[in-house]
Amino acid sequence: QVQLVESGGGLVQAGGSLRLSCAASGLTFSSYTMGWFRQAPGNDREFVAAIKWSTRTYYADSVKGRFTISRDNAKNAVYLQVNSLKPEDTAIYYCAAAIELPFRTVVAASTYDYWGQGTQVTVSS
Repeated sequence: QVQLVESGGGLVQAGGSLRLSCAASGLTFSSYTMGWFRQAPGNDREFVAAIKWSTRTYYADSVKGRFTISRDNAKNAVYLQVNSLKPEDTAIYYCAAAIELPFRTVVAASTYDYWGQGTQVTVSS
């Protein structure tokens, strides 16, 4: 079955950095757009970044210039480099996979077919 396993979260001071990783298995990685979402307590799950097989990338305005998404197709992995972290970035970060089809919007959580369990990122002020 499909598995997405995130790692790399933790506690970091404001201004710090982390590298989140997501290892995918059980799917044809090249057929999927990979995305990162996050959810803070009391908030809805929100789009952070996505990357297509072509390596075209998409970012939420709130993270542009600070976060970078990348993928290693040989390793079936996707990464999120998070820099200049702010307390408002505190959330559980989820990896997600969406099969690439025309007209699917990458920013909608409903687009994604598979989800990981999440990794906690906590930013202290």
